[in-house]
Amino acid sequence: PDVAARSDRDIEQFRKENEMTVKGHDIPHPITTFDEAGFPDYVLQEVKDQGYPKPTPIQCQGWPMALSGRDMIGIAATGSGKTLSYCLPSIVHINAQPQLQYGDGPIVLVLAPTRELAVQIFEVLTKIGKYNTFSAGLVTGGKDVQFEKERVSRMNILVGTPGRISQHLNEAVGKETSNLQVLVVDEADRCLDMGF
Repeated sequence: PDVAARSDRDIEQFRKENEMTVKGHDIPHPITTFDEAGFPDYVLQEVKDQGYPKPTPIQCQGWPMALSGRDMIGIAATGSGKTLSYCLPSIVHINAQPQLQYGDGPIVLVLAPTRELAVQIFEVLTKIGKYNTFSAGLVTGGKDVQFEKERVSRMNILVGTPGRISQHLNEAVGKETSNLQVLVVDEADRCLDMGF
């Protein structure tokens, strides 16, 4: 209610102070505190345990959009909290779905241009996952494809590089991707620059 009640002038001022530029229609109002995000308690506890003082600008605007099911492109500097801006809404979405059965495949797919970034994203998910029941998997080059394939069909969130993800999708027969509902392309510009 506090977020919805903010005046257009207050929102404009908040976006200006935080150097936000938004384009589109019916854009949700940004939040200013973790409590305003409307996350369930188990997600808020994760955030508080990590010691973050307040949401970053990409989180303030990104969470209301992601939690309302909107498609979005977010541009922010390295270290600005982009990973949490898509991970937390993804976890909320996963926990609202029926339990995956063996072979259902992931609900959320996160593509990263490099193995190093994919590992960083996976580590963030691992760190914030202690109060949650989701499962996350990492698929990157240099590992046994068969071993990864066994894990892919049981993961709620799959993080990987485009080349390895493509390899899994090309070999997938059946329902490995039938439950995919959220796609995140982290550093999409770099993915394009690298030819993906």
